[in-house]
Amino acid sequence: MTRNDIDVIVVGGGVVGNCVAGFLAEAGKGVMLIDEGKGGGSTANAGSLHVQMQSRFMQLYPQNVPGMQRQLPLYPKAVRFWQALEKKLGADFEIKKNGGLMVAETEEQLAFLHTKAAQERLLGLEVDILDRADLDRMAPYLGPAVIGAEICFDEGKLNPLQCNAAIHRWLISLGVVLREGEAVKTLKREASGFRVETARGAVFRSGMLVLATAAGTAPLAGQLGIHIPARAEPLHMNITEATAPMIGHLVQHADRMITLKQFATGQIVIGGGWPADIVGDRNHPTVRLDSLIANATLARHIAPQIAPLRIIRTWAGVNTSVDGKGVLGPVSSVEGLHFAIPGDAGYTLGPLSADMVANMVLGRDPGEDMTDYTPMRFA
Repeated sequence: MTRNDIDVIVVGGGVVGNCVAGFLAEAGKGVMLIDEGKGGGSTANAGSLHVQMQSRFMQLYPQNVPGMQRQLPLYPKAVRFWQALEKKLGADFEIKKNGGLMVAETEEQLAFLHTKAAQERLLGLEVDILDRADLDRMAPYLGPAVIGAEICFDEGKLNPLQCNAAIHRWLISLGVVLREGEAVKTLKREASGFRVETARGAVFRSGMLVLATAAGTAPLAGQLGIHIPARAEPLHMNITEATAPMIGHLVQHADRMITLKQFATGQIVIGGGWPADIVGDRNHPTVRLDSLIANATLARHIAPQIAPLRIIRTWAGVNTSVDGKGVLGPVSSVEGLHFAIPGDAGYTLGPLSADMVANMVLGRDPGEDMTDYTPMRFA
């Protein structure tokens, strides 16, 4: 492919940008993918397939709850899309849809889960409330402090390292031009499309541009006169040494920041939103000791059997938050410009969001009413 063969430039090489590029290339478009190569959301994801509304986001961003509720029906669809993508690529994503538990330690927390579950049922989710006897049968690894839980049957987990590698191989097989480790410096709208200059001084042009740049969207969109209030939220994660199968569900908490899941390797990933820092010239997400200690202590409290396990690695990633909903689709004021930013729990929504945006780029039906996700709502 030469520079004259580029129909679409996709900026951002996370799971969303990669999938947008792949779907467009499958449709016969000449695609270039430009990615700065900095650790972000997809490369640091802990592998949760979220479906139910996360109490953490509801507490941190109560103003976003209506947006979360509006987008909620996309989450079970997104999990099914992951399963279909795994089959399509002939890969093993280690997807396990064993259900997700959001646990409660107090009657107040349990009452919150009852209210939340009632709302989610109205929006089409398959959820139920479990008492301690149910949990003793289903999840005996939970400690005595847990008195009940909400179960969402569509939730699960996958291995993001496996997923990212398989998707990358797919892009190569499709002939997508990859400019990796190369940040975009300037974007300009021209009569024939877009001019993209990278930090290395390379200049590329295309008729269409897709920004799948997550928390880095605001400054790039601003160069084209578009306001997208995407913000970075650096988060902390841990992983333990391998142990025998123990935790079969995606575990969360009704009131505290914790997620637990166990990979097929036996390692247990501990996440849930404890803060990290963004530091240095490259704005690199960096771990915090207080988050490591608090995250591991809470994990041991919720699942005491993991107490003897050693933490073998800790790292930080970046979640992107906007207003509880994705920013997906074209900008009416800038012909040829599309955004591809999923909502909260963006890795779960990633491939589905990419498919909808790719269809809009191609002039096809995205399969959903995209009115609520339009970038123009911030105009």
